[in-house]
Amino acid sequence: MIYLAHTAHLQFLGLVIGVLAWLFILTTIGINEWRLWYVDDVSVITSGVAWVGIWRACFYSHVLPETENCQSISISDIFLPPEIPLAQVLMMLAVISGLLGNIGAAVAMRMAYFSVEDRRNMRMGFVLAGALYLVTAVFSLVPLLWNMSSVLKNSTIDFPPEFNLPAAPVRQSVGVAIGIGIFSSILMVVSGAIFLCYRYSLQSQEQTPDPLNGPWTVTTLQKSELPNGDSRGMDNQGFHSEEIS
Repeated sequence: MIYLAHTAHLQFLGLVIGVLAWLFILTTIGINEWRLWYVDDVSVITSGVAWVGIWRACFYSHVLPETENCQSISISDIFLPPEIPLAQVLMMLAVISGLLGNIGAAVAMRMAYFSVEDRRNMRMGFVLAGALYLVTAVFSLVPLLWNMSSVLKNSTIDFPPEFNLPAAPVRQSVGVAIGIGIFSSILMVVSGAIFLCYRYSLQSQEQTPDPLNGPWTVTTLQKSELPNGDSRGMDNQGFHSEEIS
């Protein structure tokens, strides 16, 4: 059995980073604070701030029946700017590719850490996991940076009347969701680079002993011929001599 666990300790760290980054991407999708809209008219939006995400737009009000008022945003809504529907699609693709990357990384780590005889595809497993992590980072970075650019330009969204939101805020600021998303994308890039940098030498594998039991050896018991022509396995010379005397 070839021992390869010592060659993949850094990749184990990369797997941990990749799982954390994937969880952060899920958090980014669920948070509404992609854009913070500040409004002057507080007659309805009594908090003066509205949160515009990729799935919902919310604000607090003491005038309307519910304190927290949220309206769902669909990909088919024609009033949306293109960066929001694109974010809905690409962020879901990032979740899928990130999950596949974590599964591929776990399979490759199993080949390195546990007793798997066929390890010919192990290198390909590490490369595939690293590539999926990088694809996930691209899927998430594109909509995050585009939405952040729209916020910095103070771009408007022509919401319908039922949203109770103005067409243009006084000012906008980048929400915490974009910050978490960019951070998770950077972690994905780091994890992908770690997996793509995996190297091992086949020659060094054959010369690496098992750390617990030393080199693997096979011992064959020798047989001896008795005077009567019978042959028996002989484990102890003294016992055998005593038996035939």
